[in-house]
Parts: sequence; C-alpha cells; structure tokens
Amino acid sequence: MRTPWLNKLALVLGPRPPISWLVLCLISVLALITLLGSSSSNAFEAATSTPAPDIYTNYRKLKEQAAVDYLELKSLSGGAGRVKELGLCGKERENFVPCYNVSANMLAGYKDGEEFDRHCELSRVVERCLVRPPKEYKIPLRWPSGRDVIWSGNVKITKDQFLSSGSMTKRMMLLEENQIAFHSDDGSIFDGVKDYSRQIAEMLGLGSDTELIQAGVRTVLDIGCGFGSFGSHLLSLKVMAVCVAAYEATGSQVQMALERGLPAIIGNFVSRQLPYPTLSYDMVHCAQCGIVWDDKDGIFLLEVDRLLRPGGYFVLTAPVNKAQGSSLSTKKANMVIPLEKFADELCWSLLAQQDDTFIWQKTVEANSYKSRKQAAIPLCKGHDLQSYYQPLVSCISGTSSKHWTPIQNRSSGPYLSSAELELHGVQPDDFFEDLQYWRSALKNYWSLLTPLIFSDHPKRPGDEDPLPPFNMVRNVMDMNAHFGGLNYAFLEEKKSVWLMNVVPVGAQNTLPLILEQGFAGVLHDWCEPFPTYSRTYDMLHANGLLSHLSSERCSMMDLLLEMDRILRPEGWVVLSDKMGVIELARMLATQIRWEARVIDLQNGSDQRLLVCQKPFVRK
Repeated sequence: MRTPWLNKLALVLGPRPPISWLVLCLISVLALITLLGSSSSNAFEAATSTPAPDIYTNYRKLKEQAAVDYLELKSLSGGAGRVKELGLCGKERENFVPCYNVSANMLAGYKDGEEFDRHCELSRVVERCLVRPPKEYKIPLRWPSGRDVIWSGNVKITKDQFLSSGSMTKRMMLLEENQIAFHSDDGSIFDGVKDYSRQIAEMLGLGSDTELIQAGVRTVLDIGCGFGSFGSHLLSLKVMAVCVAAYEATGSQVQMALERGLPAIIGNFVSRQLPYPTLSYDMVHCAQCGIVWDDKDGIFLLEVDRLLRPGGYFVLTAPVNKAQGSSLSTKKANMVIPLEKFADELCWSLLAQQDDTFIWQKTVEANSYKSRKQAAIPLCKGHDLQSYYQPLVSCISGTSSKHWTPIQNRSSGPYLSSAELELHGVQPDDFFEDLQYWRSALKNYWSLLTPLIFSDHPKRPGDEDPLPPFNMVRNVMDMNAHFGGLNYAFLEEKKSVWLMNVVPVGAQNTLPLILEQGFAGVLHDWCEPFPTYSRTYDMLHANGLLSHLSSERCSMMDLLLEMDRILRPEGWVVLSDKMGVIELARMLATQIRWEARVIDLQNGSDQRLLVCQKPFVRK
C-alpha cells in the first residue's frame, strides 16, 4: 500500500521512471559533487597543506579495485552512447612542442633570437587530439642502460643531421643501425668528461670533484648542455645538474638529455628570465653554449648573476682558435677583457683560468656593491621570488634578499637545519610531518605499482629480470611539489629516479626551499604547456592540483592532454585529490585512452587516488 506522498510522486513520474530521467539525475549528482569539491576559494591551499599521515590498509588487495561510486551511471549511459575517445593527431605533430613555433614567432615579428623564446600566446591549439609516437619509437631501455644507449627513432634528430652537425659530441657517440651509444668515459670536452670535471675541481682548490658537495656545490645549471654527458657525470657525484637549452627543431639537446634519463628543460634567456627565483644555483656552467656573454650590455651575465647564490661559480669554457697572424694569448685576451669589465661591476672575481676554461666567483658580501666607484649597473629595487618568464633586467638582483647565504655556510647534512627552514617561512614540525606523510605514501604507491607492472608488462625477450618498477621509472615529475617531500622519500628509498619538482604559479612559492635542498625544480603555470619535448617522463604525480585548477581559467581536459603529450608510452599517472574531482578526471582519462583505476584509501576521508597508465598506441 502506497502512501499519499508516493501516490503524488507516481502521478508526476509515472509508475516506472524513464531511464533517461535516471541518467539525468545521476549526472546532476555528479555535477553537484564536483562543484562542492571545488567551491572553496581556498581549495588549493587546503590541498597543498600537509595532510595527516594515512596508512593504506590492505593496499595490495586494492591494487585492482576501482571505485564503484559511478558504475551505475556508466552502465545506464552505455545504452545512450559511450564517451567518445579522442582521435590521434597527424604525423606532423609527432614531435609537437607547444609555445615554441619558430615560424609563427617570426611571422609575429620576433627576431634576434626571440623567435626561439617561449610564446604561448601564439600557439593556441584548438584541435584536441593525442600526440602519437613515431613509427620507429621503442620503449627506452631500463636505467642505467638507457643512460648510455638510446633508440635513434625516439629522438627527432636524424642520422643525416647528426652526421652533418659537425658537433664535437660525435666523438663520444657511436651510431648503430637503430641506436645511439654514448661512451660513458668520454664527452664533448677535450680530454673527456671525467678529466674536465677534475680540472674544474682543481681550479676551485679541491683535491677531487668528489669534494664538490663539501665545497657547497650541490646544484648546477648547465646551459647548452650538448647531450648531457657532463651533467650525467655530476649526477654520479650526487650533484644535481639541470640542463637548460633553447628549443631546437631537431630536439638535439634537451630531448636527448631527457631520453637518457637526465634532468633537462627547454629554456632560453634571450629576452626573458628563466623560471627560477633569484639566488637559485651554486654553479652556472657554459661549455661552448653559443651565448655572446658581453652582448646587449652584459644583460645575459646579469641573468647568470641573478641565478647564482653568494659564493657561487660561473664556469665558462670557450675554445679560442688561433687565427693567422694572431697569438693565442691575444685571442683569449680579446674574449676575456670585455667579460672582466662586467665581472668587476658584478663583484665577481676571476678565481682561476686554465687552458680554455675560466671560473669566476660571485662575492659573498652583499655590502661589496656599495663600495663600487661610479657603478654603471645599478642595484634592483625589491626582491622578486616569483620570476616566471619576466623580462630580463639591467640591474643586479638579490642583494637585499633574506636568502643571501654563502653556499659555503650551508648545512652539509641530508636535511636543512631548523634555522634554514624558518628562513623559508617553514616550521620544522610542518616540514618533517610532510616528509613522514610522503615516506608512507611512496611505499604505498610502490606497493600498488609493482604488481600492476608485473601483470601489465610481461618480460620482454632478452630483458633481464629486475624487480619492477625499479629501473622502469626514471624521469618523474611532481606537478605540485609543495615542500619537495616526495623527492626526499625517493632519495631515502634509494630509487634510481630523479624528480622535476614543479611549483604552480599562484601557489605558495616553495621553489627556493626545493632548490635549497639540492633538488631540480621550476615554476610553471599549468594553464600553459610545460617546456619539454613529447614523451619525456615515465611518471607524473600530482597531489591537490586538480582542485586548484577547477577554480582556474584552464580546462582539466587540456591539462590531461598535456600530461599525455609529455608522458612516455606505458608511463604512469598518479593523482591524489577529492573524490568528485577524481571521478571527473577518471571519465576524462577514458577519453584519452588511459587505463584508469580509482583507489579508495578506506580511511574515511574524501581523498581518492587515480592511477592511470598510458597505452602504447602503435598506429
């Protein structure tokens, strides 16, 4: 017997509500949950604050479990038409890098090197499609084999371009039928990378390059890194070396370094600053990097000075050919004298010079600039940490910064001191609570991924049998790095990966803290494409980023498409966020052909994990 209320409802809906009405109701519920998950204007701060440590119970049992919140919606909507998968882009976009369209930049009037700069406003792509790998693309070899041997079909530079490049780097490479092999002991520097590194250490007054960290050199910005062999050697010494080079149509530097599993990013400071805060690096290195340093009134040297920490080093190796009728010493003098003029203005001292290598050291005394006589280069007013592709400045930065700390005075241990943390506005308790959370989370991620990789990646013929995902994941990006806790957790677990720690523009700028810890990192606006080549990362991770973007001007689908572009085939995505946002991302992930699993942490919270794998599309 039905109540009067049910009788009235039956009059409106009929005895059997239509399926379409049920679908509409479920979609409305989904939209409401999504809006509630993103309604707070402080969603990003809440998502990036240190969460309480969670213990994922019965995690291995959850490895194949998908959330069931919207299975009924999927079942009901299946009859009305499934979500359509996005198509593949054309062959011309196999190596597509947004914001770096040189032809479009030239048509827009950019010249004198600015056409190679980043211009996202000219690269808006209306068509949504999946960037596919080249026909010859192969999964990179596992680390460390992939550092020394790469598949030639995976990089844009062709055999003919390579052989005709005239690059000295050819001396350290062997070109096989479908592989490029790097001699681990040699490099683009004259006597080999190891000899060159040892020479730099000796010029710094060290007994060996193994003492670089003790001397305060933990991070190096390698400008125009060639194919990354110098950076590879520094990484073996536990020194974080990041390659930065201008966009090239052949992708021959940054793309090659990333393919080898080495930190690299597209960057060019012809007209704009690099996306790093002031006082970021212990050493800036340039070996035949092609920059005329005394050009434009030394503005490029001013950018190097902005990036260097007090007591840091600028290493310049620039071979000088002996021309007919001129002595070698005269040629060197013609190159160095203009630089010495700017070095004096910047309060740099020429520390050493040997053969074709020169090392200048930045002053450790901020008061030194006031003692300059008739200074031609003024001091900048204020201190801007949020340097996101701002125009180059004709003044000296950072002299009044609270971060003015000589590199020789920093802690030498694995963790920053309480005083150093507080200098960055971080309470030690908050920092170590965050670190403890990521220690636990990383163990759970690995517990989840290991059986999945076992099941999804059968042993390939001829492969050795290391325990995955060790050696199968090398290039990792944390898209919302916060304090860099995930990076620390990877190091403590001794996993052979490196992380690109990305701090979103608009969030709390923790990049100075990340760089201070000796990690790789960069500022980035996730409403824009990331400055890297296609298929350059094995794993992408983000905690709370989707909630942040739900209140921004950009589309979640555009973000996922960009993630798909920079992710290697068979690569992994791990997203942690609120349930409503994760479910929306899961539906979008099916459109871009990712295999998606939603994991309920079963801890009573609204947090969910979305674990996705990009398939290897061989069309």
